[in-house]
Amino acid sequence: MALKATIFKATLHIADMDKHYYGDHHLTVARHPSETDERMMIRLLAFALNANDTLEFTKGLSSDDEPELWQKSLSDEIELWIELGLPDEDRIRKACNRSKQVILYTYGGRAVPVWWEKHHNKLTRFGNLTVVELPADPIAELATLAERSMTLQVSIQDGEVTFSNDASLVSITPEQRLPQQ
Repeated sequence: MALKATIFKATLHIADMDKHYYGDHHLTVARHPSETDERMMIRLLAFALNANDTLEFTKGLSSDDEPELWQKSLSDEIELWIELGLPDEDRIRKACNRSKQVILYTYGGRAVPVWWEKHHNKLTRFGNLTVVELPADPIAELATLAERSMTLQVSIQDGEVTFSNDASLVSITPEQRLPQQ
């Protein structure tokens, strides 16, 4: 018998001072049986960093044809494609060809610099790609906030993201790798 996804309910109260976006989002997140709490919380982090009324979760790990999150226009064109992890160049190329903007959030500790060294020269040719590295230790801390039903305050200011609940506070400073600054 196949394992079913675990359903999580998350309420995010987002205050993004960098983009002047303030909103509450009541999300239902299906965690694939092979997905860790860490990866699921990274999806919530990616949502918070790009939050708007049309951003939505996709089938994620259950589909090879879709990103983790996307934003579509009213005419069903993909405006924003959000990918997680350390994908191969073919997947990134496909995403860049199908979407106006692609954001890749890399994570995985020591594997990230190895992946970056192998792929960064090829990735610079994609003008609509942004690559953001998520630091390992704060991401591991973020995973500890995962609960089946959670309410999280998310504050974004000067590039630093703070997640908090009634008991804990986690600060994360994503590092943008591409485009080159």
